[in-house]
Amino acid sequence: MFGWNNLQRLLNNNTLITEELVVTCEFETVISMDYMVYFNFFGWVLPPLLLMLAIYIEIFYMIHKQLDKKVKRYFGKELKLAKSLALVLFLFAVSWLPLHILNCISLFIPDCKPSMYLIYIAIILSHGNSAVNPIVYAFRIKKFRTAFLKIWKQYILCQDPIGRLPQRGSQRAQSNS
Repeated sequence: MFGWNNLQRLLNNNTLITEELVVTCEFETVISMDYMVYFNFFGWVLPPLLLMLAIYIEIFYMIHKQLDKKVKRYFGKELKLAKSLALVLFLFAVSWLPLHILNCISLFIPDCKPSMYLIYIAIILSHGNSAVNPIVYAFRIKKFRTAFLKIWKQYILCQDPIGRLPQRGSQRAQSNS
């Protein structure tokens, strides 16, 4: 990670006077909080989040302006899609900001260490965001919902929703027999 680790800090730590450096494999022990806050959060999470927020505000403004001109049929569909994507953005922010805020607190206020309970909840929220997006798309957008149900039935429930899948072997093998 281009030096964004805690090795030098651990080597300089007075409590580590043993011959062999033993590091507890915990995230904050290995990865520098400077990296997590400055590079990860301020560099790669916050700017895109704010940019996407600004873009969505502009999209909603443009759609609202078009709806006022009575072009409702086309822009009504666009508004529904934009709302779905805005919901995904909102859920991303709700899922990831708690962990990054706790990281900022750990870095900028060293005397105020967040409890591990809060950190674990924030980690679960951030990981849960990956599972939420397909569900949001499935419930908000009909094409996604249809594809999601088809995949769910075929690969999870082992059902053949269309009745076209060969039961054993390839279709060529079945047609030859």
